[in-house]
Amino acid sequence: MRVFHRLFSIRPLGKDRVRALLLTLLAAFAFAAAPAHAERIKDLGNFQGVRPNQLTGYGIVVGLAGTGDDSIEYATQGMKGVVSRFGLTLPQGVNPALKNAAAVLVTADLPAFSKPGQRLDVTVSALGKAKSLRGGTLIMTPLRGADNEIYAMAQGNLAVGGLGVSGADGSQVSVNIPSAGRIPSGATVERAVATGFDTAPTLTFNLAEADLTTALRVADGINRTFGDNRASAVDAVSVAIAAAPGAEQRIMMMGMIENIEIAPADAPAKVIVNARTGTVVINGAVKIHPAAVAHGKLTVSVNEAPRVVQPAPFSRGQTAIEPSSSISIDEQKKPMVNFKGGASLADIVKAVNAIGASPADMVAILEALKQAGAMKADLVVL
Repeated sequence: MRVFHRLFSIRPLGKDRVRALLLTLLAAFAFAAAPAHAERIKDLGNFQGVRPNQLTGYGIVVGLAGTGDDSIEYATQGMKGVVSRFGLTLPQGVNPALKNAAAVLVTADLPAFSKPGQRLDVTVSALGKAKSLRGGTLIMTPLRGADNEIYAMAQGNLAVGGLGVSGADGSQVSVNIPSAGRIPSGATVERAVATGFDTAPTLTFNLAEADLTTALRVADGINRTFGDNRASAVDAVSVAIAAAPGAEQRIMMMGMIENIEIAPADAPAKVIVNARTGTVVINGAVKIHPAAVAHGKLTVSVNEAPRVVQPAPFSRGQTAIEPSSSISIDEQKKPMVNFKGGASLADIVKAVNAIGASPADMVAILEALKQAGAMKADLVVL
């Protein structure tokens, strides 16, 4: 009896051990409940309003080694604006040769929730005929949003990955693109963008790709997690989520929603054809109904080999050119391939390789299968 009592007696556990045990059990149940081939909701789209904003500015890069814009008018006007900040005024009628300066456009992305003082990477691109921005420094440039308000200020030394060299005879050698560069952490945020996620009546999650089934599964996954009916699919893209106002509660709920795992719907059957490059991409959902395909090439070659005909001696004739043509026909005989019902992607690739079809011929075969009704898939020609 003592042995039996020892084996099945339960000793009281401390609070820390109980908490650790509960967390382990919850993690195990969450792992077991995760659907196969599941994806996080955060990888399927984003919340409405929580997005980056594009910023653009016009500036001047100085310090170039004679590879600037020279005497372009808008570069001169930009330099006049720069020096005017320091109380300097260029004389009227003076057009300085700005070989060491270049007019540029500065672009950056302002991430959501960016706060004043944070740093952004900027891209600087030559606007005029500057040959290279290597070694240049961007002068303080305001970056504006779509509403023409200033949201950041950019300045700094450029990192240019390209190289351009030209000779006196006009010869040039260029590696990559020397007329564009980047400034890591080259801009400082001056103003935050209000997202409105904490005051909107509802939160809206937008899928990156429209799909009714995936939208319904996202709403169902949210409802199962929270144990209520706060989420509903509005259309093939948007899922509306009821939420109490307030930034703290909504951020907590958004963080939980982003990490919910669901099984998205299978992609629709599609065949992507790039007619310019001959690239053909077929996804795994494409199926072929019973069909027979025969493919053969007929090559007709016409060779022209004109001959020069000389007149007989003392005949007072003239030299003439006699045309001579040879025509040859080469027909490649290929077997007919029979596609059985429900042929998969592997069967299609195997059959096309068996008849020796090139990418351009594959396009013609797929178009014919589509027209014959044997391929139930969207044929997208780029």
